[in-house]
Amino acid sequence: MTRMFKSLAAILSTFLFLSAPARAQSVDDIVQLDILDGGLAQDGTYLGALRLRLEDGWKTYWRAPGDAGIPPQFDWGRSDNVGAVSVIWPAPEIFDQNGLKSIGYARQVVLPIKITPKTAGQPVRLRGEVDLGVCKDVCIPATLGFDHALDAGAPRNPAIAAALAQRPYSAREAGVSATTCHLKPTADGLSVQVHISMPPAGGAEMAVIEPGNPALWVSPAETTRQGGTLIASAEVVSADGRPFALDRSDLRITVLGARYAVDIRGCSAG
Repeated sequence: MTRMFKSLAAILSTFLFLSAPARAQSVDDIVQLDILDGGLAQDGTYLGALRLRLEDGWKTYWRAPGDAGIPPQFDWGRSDNVGAVSVIWPAPEIFDQNGLKSIGYARQVVLPIKITPKTAGQPVRLRGEVDLGVCKDVCIPATLGFDHALDAGAPRNPAIAAALAQRPYSAREAGVSATTCHLKPTADGLSVQVHISMPPAGGAEMAVIEPGNPALWVSPAETTRQGGTLIASAEVVSADGRPFALDRSDLRITVLGARYAVDIRGCSAG
């Protein structure tokens, strides 16, 4: 629980202590949002993307932002004929931010999105907002609106194709032979230790553990390697402090390395 409070304090301090120049600078001058069209696929889904372009020196965050930062939140609620939206995340970078490690993107990021219409064959319009944090010497919150009618006949978009090529490898693609999770009760929740049998991803590898349940919080993982096994240890607590169950199949472990990243879904009992 102490680690949770320290991380929350880091986030609050990062976003609350803004200098006068940062307040004076408009968010519109720092980050711009565009919707890219990728056309209608044979399975009836649309391929599109959110493109975020940032001024030099600024960055924004990945879905799991690390020690400090806030993850983007998407609101598709005002869209027309949209049944489901799935965001495909390119592999992020790791930044050292005032002694804390944050995870995100610099200068520009294209986030591919797969849109399933409620009614096949009918027009689809994306309308909504993205809430995100953008950082340089200080961090500021931003809310960006979008309103875009998708083009079913749009050709293949090179920017979307490049972003899809930058996604993390699957466990199979990365040669992961086994992933086991060891769970142990603590005073505040659970400790989880993940053992991943996989080749090195390059450099100082970093594992990120996501619980798959928004009511749970996971501390930044301590990551070490012992030969062919990567070991990631973290603490899991409930936001409301109540007892909880952790489903191993819901865990998502992302390994970030210098050569590539790996997206691992679920783990077996250790």
